[in-house]
Amino acid sequence: MTTCNCEGCELKSLFFENVTTSEIEAICNRKTEREFKKGEFIIREGDQIDDFIYLQKGLVKLSRKSDHGSDQIICFALPLDFVSLLSIFSETTYNYSVTALEDSVTCNIRIEEIKHIAAENGKFAISLIEKVNKATDRIILDFLQVKQRRLFGRIAYILLYFSKQIYHSASFDLPVSRKEIAEYIGMTVENVIRTLSSLRKDGIIKISGPTIEIVDEERLERISELS
Repeated sequence: MTTCNCEGCELKSLFFENVTTSEIEAICNRKTEREFKKGEFIIREGDQIDDFIYLQKGLVKLSRKSDHGSDQIICFALPLDFVSLLSIFSETTYNYSVTALEDSVTCNIRIEEIKHIAAENGKFAISLIEKVNKATDRIILDFLQVKQRRLFGRIAYILLYFSKQIYHSASFDLPVSRKEIAEYIGMTVENVIRTLSSLRKDGIIKISGPTIEIVDEERLERISELS
């Protein structure tokens, strides 16, 4: 764990534009960086909420245990996302887990400091509310995008999501397993495997181990929209 240097940090423009210079300096002097390897928990469901957590680098998933003990992926989070926003003002413990899908780095700020500034600074409090609303809106919209599609459409949608929103490339290593894809889209692992195999046989994608290459993006887009 190391102390962050706020010089050039995205936090200044992304989040603290309504915070005074002295407040920025106080936060930056005390916030810390934490490194996580792929597969490590950043937050465990049920953990005490002590920090406000900002993803500086990497890719993570937010998930929650179902009543049957299986994982349900809520969403994925990228750099510039505040991965602790969904619980920090409504609960004392997290009701979801955050797991690193790639080697990741977070910036952590003590939650008491954030709450103190929010109580003293109305503009800052409004920006917090805006961030919470945007995070929840994105989760709802992504959920609806997946649920309104049938099996092939859901698989096509998630492949295009990773290609366009996360890796900005037609070729990428899937950061999640077939099982995790099944959890996210609400289908069985067998269905996911069969669908990927069918898309491969039809020449729409290539699969080499964890690597997916979208060969025919236009057809995959049509499947996403129409299936």
